[in-house]
Amino acid sequence: MLTDLKGKSVLVTGASSGIGAAVAKGFAAYGARVAVHYFSNEAAAKAVVAEIESAGSTAVLVRADLTDPKTAKGMVAEAAEKLGALDILVNNAGSLCGRRLFMDLDDELYDNVMNLNVRSVINASQAAVPLLDAASKDSGGGGVIINVGSIAGNDGGGPGSGHYACAKAYVHNLTRHMARDLAKRGIRVNAIAPGVIGTPFHAATPAERMEAMKNSTQMGRIGTPEDCVGTVLYLASGQMSGYVTGQIVHINGGQYMP
Repeated sequence: MLTDLKGKSVLVTGASSGIGAAVAKGFAAYGARVAVHYFSNEAAAKAVVAEIESAGSTAVLVRADLTDPKTAKGMVAEAAEKLGALDILVNNAGSLCGRRLFMDLDDELYDNVMNLNVRSVINASQAAVPLLDAASKDSGGGGVIINVGSIAGNDGGGPGSGHYACAKAYVHNLTRHMARDLAKRGIRVNAIAPGVIGTPFHAATPAERMEAMKNSTQMGRIGTPEDCVGTVLYLASGQMSGYVTGQIVHINGGQYMP
C-alpha cells in the first residue's frame, strides 16, 4: 500500500527539522517529490534535501517567513512551480513564539502566534486549493491538506503556552471546517495532534517538565518525529484513508485520550 504516493508533489512547511523534516523524508521514501520549506535554518533544510536526493528522490527548497501573512501565497506558488504540480499540502510550521503567562500576553506575541500557527495555515491552504484542484483533475485522485495541531489544543497547554494552545485549538476546528467546505472539490482535510515530541520545539523546556510529561504518557516515553510520519502518510494516501476527512488524529503515547 501507499503506492499512490509515488510521483505525488508535496509541500511540507517547517520542514528543516523535527516533525516536518521527518515527514518530508517519509514522503520521499515512498517516491513523492517534496518541497522543503524553511525560514531561518537554511543549513538544516539543505541537509534534508541532500538526504532525500542521496536516496534517489526529488526535493526542492522554498523559503518564507510565515509570521508574515503575505508570504504564504508566494511560497505555495514557488513550490508548485519547482515541483511541476501540487497534490498534498502539510501545514506543519508552528511555534510557541515565546512562553508567557496570561497576564503577560501582549499584542505582539498574540499576532506572532496567530500569524505563524493560524494565518499561515489559512493563507497557504487558500493558495493551494486551485493547484490541488488542477492536480486532481490531471491524476484522477483527490487533493489532500494535512494540518498539524497539538495536544495543547485540547488540554490548554503547559505553563506559558496558553495562547499557543488556543491557536492549535483554532487549527483543529479550522480543519473540520475546511473538510466540510472542500469535500465538494474532492479535497480531504485532516490533522494530526502530536503530544510531547522530542524536537527543537522543546529545546528550552526544563528537564523536570519533560520528565513529568514523559511520566504522564501511558507508554512511558517521549515521542519522536518519526512517530508522526506513519499517520501523516496514512492521511495523505487515498488508498489508505480515502474515506477519512475532518479528523484530528492524536499521537501522544496515551497521554491524552479524547
